[in-house]
Amino acid sequence: MTNTYTVYQLTRYISDLFELDPALQDVWVEGEVSNFTRASSGHLYFTLKDDKSELRCVMWRSQAELLPFDPQHGDAILAHGQVTVYEARGQYQLTCDILQPAGVGDLNRQFELLKARLEAEGLFDVDRKRPIPVFPRRIGVVTSPTTAAFQDIQNVIRRRFPLLDVILSPALVQGKDAPPQIVAAIERLNAHTDADVILVARGGGSLEDLWCFNDETVVRAVAASRIPVVTGVGHEIDFTLVDFAADQRAPTPSAAAELVTPDGVILRSTIRDLSAQLADSLTAALDDCRRALESSGRVLDRLSPLNRIQNARQRVDDLAARIDAFTRHGLARRRDRLQARIDALNAANPTALLARGYAIVTRAGDGHRVSSAHDADAGTRLLIALHDGRLTADVRQRETDT
Repeated sequence: MTNTYTVYQLTRYISDLFELDPALQDVWVEGEVSNFTRASSGHLYFTLKDDKSELRCVMWRSQAELLPFDPQHGDAILAHGQVTVYEARGQYQLTCDILQPAGVGDLNRQFELLKARLEAEGLFDVDRKRPIPVFPRRIGVVTSPTTAAFQDIQNVIRRRFPLLDVILSPALVQGKDAPPQIVAAIERLNAHTDADVILVARGGGSLEDLWCFNDETVVRAVAASRIPVVTGVGHEIDFTLVDFAADQRAPTPSAAAELVTPDGVILRSTIRDLSAQLADSLTAALDDCRRALESSGRVLDRLSPLNRIQNARQRVDDLAARIDAFTRHGLARRRDRLQARIDALNAANPTALLARGYAIVTRAGDGHRVSSAHDADAGTRLLIALHDGRLTADVRQRETDT
């Protein structure tokens, strides 16, 4: 039993077949433009025809805005894209992403083939890309010295960062003799200079004019350079194979010069801002240190031994005064006691009694003190001690009261 489809189902099925066929997803078609229309949305609608057939074509605005020329009715062009189905009308069409004037088709095929081969070798790998120095000192330039591109590069460098040294390694940038000269110029900069980055530059032109930058030897020289390479070849819509091999691509020579040079105005402004921030930071740090020092000073004042020394000195003075007073008082007391004892001794001193008329009488024979009349018999010789001398006497008679 045969299947029955709706119109949409059949159209969808045919569309899926187109999308699954690799040959229809990457095709180049050459033909003459007719019924060309640019819609208000920016999309392009036209027909490609030859003497035997016609093919509906569409190009979306995002790709149409990148076209280097405006297709006109009757133009012979080469279109690249994929075959799709416009399901609302059930018609197939070519959805284009590249349009070129006819005659450059062979060059484009060469471009794509060489690009695929070099890409397979890894020459375009992102991992090979090196960073561009932020503050280069020396820039090597590979271009023709008579081109406007070189003047534009110098003008940009003088305006943005005139401290940079520019080393020109001259080379032709168009024609069959250009590739070996470009290779030699790159090798000279690598072998004989200490450039920090190399600019490979040329102004805009046709595909044929820029073809030397698609030369395999030039691409390999760019990839082999020990110095990072920035390309600025053609205009923004122009791509050459050296752009894929370079460490970075700029849309124009002037843009390449801006890419590798720091902006002096911004740098000066940044330096002023950083200087102000540094001054503020230093002032704040000094204020913090000053406050910390003052706080430490106050702590040291509280902990300083000088206060204790002064207190100890005052205490020593107080103790010395107390000792002096105690000593004087003690000496006075001892003096009084001594005087009292002296007075007592003087009072008890027999010589003092003698001075008042008393005498001490002893027996001359044995020195025995005569304190009673019974101590001396008649005829006993006595010694009489007076305060100013002695007397010798003999007892004639003894008389007693009892």
